[in-house]
Amino acid sequence: MTLGGKWLSGLFLVVLWSNASFAGDYLVRAGDTLDVLVWQDSKLNRQVLVAPDGRITIPLAGHVAAAGRTLASVEAALKERLKSQFKDELDISVALVSSKERPVKPPGPPPLPPIDPSVYVTGEVGKPGQYFFKTRTDVLQAIALAGGLGPFAAERRIKIRRKVEGEEVLYEFDYDAFISGADLSGNMPLRSGDVIVVPEKGLFE
Repeated sequence: MTLGGKWLSGLFLVVLWSNASFAGDYLVRAGDTLDVLVWQDSKLNRQVLVAPDGRITIPLAGHVAAAGRTLASVEAALKERLKSQFKDELDISVALVSSKERPVKPPGPPPLPPIDPSVYVTGEVGKPGQYFFKTRTDVLQAIALAGGLGPFAAERRIKIRRKVEGEEVLYEFDYDAFISGADLSGNMPLRSGDVIVVPEKGLFE
């Protein structure tokens, strides 16, 4: 191997070590997107958004605290939650897809605040995330923006979290009752900062 080849090989190893070190030390934050792979059951594989309350939602595992933990700690928590559902030892990996962290910028004027209001949609939907809207938007429209309800969605137990004068207020939305026309009251107009939580179905739902 030439001297140049040895230098490139050494640089490659340093880069690998740096990335591994970052992954090991990084503490998950609200707003991060994580990639969860459960090798024993591909139906559980998904990208999940860490909700403002610091939790992620995985079918069969429910709500799992993620913010403030390392990726390895999140993996361990998921294994603990899911181990009763599988006979064999679980092999789960959690990777960081995107982070709320921003690179350090040189001094300058502060950034302008976002113009459009936004809501978060988390849990059993096609594309959990933060969604911006320019016109009046209700719960059903926000769920549609997030890719619709997932196969594990508990349609009768959808919740909307809202901050009112510093206190969290919880509203409920029964999707089935609204669609059938039995109860049309739950499809409320949304405010910026609202969080829609679509939980997973229980064993007997």
